[in-house]
Amino acid sequence: MFDKDQKKPEIPHRMSRIAFPKAKYGVYLAIIFIVVVLLLFYKDSIL
Repeated sequence: MFDKDQKKPEIPHRMSRIAFPKAKYGVYLAIIFIVVVLLLFYKDSIL
């Protein structure tokens, strides 16, 4: 009975056609982006 009282959140019409990537790929992309930026900033001290 409790489940029937709660409404399922509706997805906005424009967002329903977009396929969102999994969250773990976003985390991987963010880590790679941070590593690349840090390599660019500190390439003189690394080499």
